Amino acid sequence: MALPTNPRPQRNDALPLPATAPSGVRPLRQLPQMSGMFPGAAPAPTTTVPQNTRPVLPSFGFAAPQPRLVSTPSSALSSRSSTPSTASNYSTEMLLKPGSNRGSVDAEKAGRRSNYGLRGLTSPSLRQQWLAPPPSGPRSHFSLGSGKSTPYSTTSSSTFVTSSGRIALSADPDFWEITPGTPGSATDDWLHNPDPKRDRKNDRGGTIFTRRGFANVGCIALTVLMVVSLFAVYPIINSLYQSPFATTFGGLNLGGINETGQVPIMAGNFALIDRDTPESAFTKASFQGDGSELQLVFSDEFNVDGRTFYPGDDPYWEAEDMHYWATNNIEWYSPDAVTTQGGNLVITLDRLENHGLNYQGGLLSTWNKFCFTGGLIEISAILPGASNIEGLWPAVWAMGNLGRMGYGASLEGMWPYTYDSCDVGTLPNQTFPNGTPLENTVDNDPGNFGALSYLPGQRLSACTCAGEDHPGPQRADGSFVGRGAPEIDILEATVDHVTKIGKISQSAQWAPFNLKYRPNETPETMVVHEPTLAEINPYIGGAFQQTTSALVETNNSCAYEASGQNACYSQYGFEYKPGNDGYITWISDGKASWTVNAEAMSADAVSGASQRLVPEEPMYIIANLGMSFNFGPIDFAQLNFPARFYIDYVRVYQQKDKINVGCDPEAFPTEKYIQDHIAAYTNANLTTFEQFGDAQEQTH
Repeated sequence: MALPTNPRPQRNDALPLPATAPSGVRPLRQLPQMSGMFPGAAPAPTTTVPQNTRPVLPSFGFAAPQPRLVSTPSSALSSRSSTPSTASNYSTEMLLKPGSNRGSVDAEKAGRRSNYGLRGLTSPSLRQQWLAPPPSGPRSHFSLGSGKSTPYSTTSSSTFVTSSGRIALSADPDFWEITPGTPGSATDDWLHNPDPKRDRKNDRGGTIFTRRGFANVGCIALTVLMVVSLFAVYPIINSLYQSPFATTFGGLNLGGINETGQVPIMAGNFALIDRDTPESAFTKASFQGDGSELQLVFSDEFNVDGRTFYPGDDPYWEAEDMHYWATNNIEWYSPDAVTTQGGNLVITLDRLENHGLNYQGGLLSTWNKFCFTGGLIEISAILPGASNIEGLWPAVWAMGNLGRMGYGASLEGMWPYTYDSCDVGTLPNQTFPNGTPLENTVDNDPGNFGALSYLPGQRLSACTCAGEDHPGPQRADGSFVGRGAPEIDILEATVDHVTKIGKISQSAQWAPFNLKYRPNETPETMVVHEPTLAEINPYIGGAFQQTTSALVETNNSCAYEASGQNACYSQYGFEYKPGNDGYITWISDGKASWTVNAEAMSADAVSGASQRLVPEEPMYIIANLGMSFNFGPIDFAQLNFPARFYIDYVRVYQQKDKINVGCDPEAFPTEKYIQDHIAAYTNANLTTFEQFGDAQEQTH
């Protein structure tokens, strides 16, 4: 391989270097007189280094230098073994050990420039040579031999060698290299040639006020703007343009975004308001005829087919897997019987054996998932079966969240109380321990020995003492608000046993009871809006409930499944205002059917019951399809199975200034009480609250 014009040879351990500055090499700067550094030093005779002690220079493709004798002042030689103190002063020499295969430079000693070579210059004449003014001309390397045997320029063949065979170099490394750009220099020498002015400028850094700086800052600003637009500006604009009015349901800020800047829409179309709800349904006029407008707060359009409602499948609905023993149903409720199809919630009742029962039906609810207090609930549905065949019991209803339907331990002492007084109305059998009032013990429910009430008493009454088990709230005087699990039924479909006309029962259940279950019925307290279609139900209660209800004729021509292709959806629901001055207005076929006002359940001086309240509890929604002889005759011969109950949608509206959704509102909390008694709400085999207490003791 051809070498460059002026190749730079590698240094070798045995190669000598001159003791005096060669021509073109800048010597050390003038230093103070140092003759006293080495006391007793005197000129010494010349020492000759034997020829055979120097190894041959490696071949680089050119002639190696010829062997020669090197003259060195004997005063410059020193033996480390004979003068240890002097030898230690050679710690900054460039060490070249004859015969050594290691690298020629001792890195530790080479880093100490200040001592290079000077301590070895004990001869005044030698010191004078090194301290002479620098010659003019380009720098060059020290000679490694005669000028004839090396391509490097040199003016001296002398070198400074210690008695130990080590060679001292100048303390200034500038003498070791050729000046960049001069003959013999390497092409990359400029990399190792510091420039203080240039380096100081670079160390201070630059400025962004350049074309490149403006481009970099501009790109960063554009990226930030795009991210903000994507996650903040776009959701707000989209929300405002998608809806005719802006809301903050589920969010705290403009456009309904929450604290993280996200729009509260759950994946899978599970927001409180179904995205498939048409804009025309976002508001609705109140059925009170006062011109007020209600706002949509919850909807489910059931447009996604194949939904399932096993526990954990849905954020709002859950289907039960149980026998509804409380009403002696003859079917088993299974989640398999509830799904969505064709834009409907479909509940199926079939002749199918399950858990030893011959029929399987379905029941689902929003218990402890979605609740509302006050407002309007509306459904659109096709009733199962036919309008003239008895036996099916479809229902859609609402209940207070402190009682879970079908779980007896949670309902005992809770259903259907809606009461906030501390009197005999809260006691078992609605009588004092001495059996008074006597009127409450005779001539009331003929099926229960004339007793007025078989209820166990209100478990969470206004009579609760401080420190006793109660979910609250407490008043300022320390007394508790009476709590319960009231019930309001949107519909229970039935068939008149005589006329064979399909009707629905629309009712509310109350406790405690009026004497003989008779409400304070007047044209003002119980109002029938459609006399041709609705009538007050003659059934008014028994020992376990008092009821106010009306029987409303349905659209028998198309409101039922049996109408086939001609079947039509009808709208049912109720609108209510909670409290002792409230009301409940029921809706059938899209029109107000009848109303009960709170005055109908005013105090009864004889039975001792005080004012019953239009339910103030957070109410959850229930829908089911089953059968029971408790509800009426069953015509097995005429019924067709499977029977299906189709619900097109469920929607809840409230006044814009009275939005109250959630199962644990501050005024009527439920969450902590449910968690403290969780077995009563999750174990359907516990039929009484006493059994719950026994189960609690066994687990502790």
